[in-house]
Amino acid sequence: MNQHAHETYLRMQVNTAAPWELTTLLFNGCIKFMKQGLEGINTRNVAMKNENIKKATDIINELSYTLNKQYEVAHRLASLYDYMLHRLFTANIKMDAESLQECIGLMTELKDTWVQSMKQLPAAAKVRS
Repeated sequence: MNQHAHETYLRMQVNTAAPWELTTLLFNGCIKFMKQGLEGINTRNVAMKNENIKKATDIINELSYTLNKQYEVAHRLASLYDYMLHRLFTANIKMDAESLQECIGLMTELKDTWVQSMKQLPAAAKVRS
């Protein structure tokens, strides 16, 4: 698929997604960018590492900003996001693949938990989320 067609597809996916699906897209994008950052570390491509870790950091910041802090789970997620941001910073500064692999694992687990939770919600609740 050429770049323009891919971008058009992604734009349509975002524009037509339910709110809970947007969160899933953010998780997937974050994981993708962290994996590309890891590839940058493994190939000693500093620009690739830096660009992709920054994109992952931006997504985690967005996920954190949108938390509804009136719920206890939001405070726990905020702490997890802060931890991941710290580990991403370490990975970026020190070319630390282990820190980045840890973040990939955490984000993958978080995404999988999110998807399973959304499967258990009635359709009406998903529309309101």
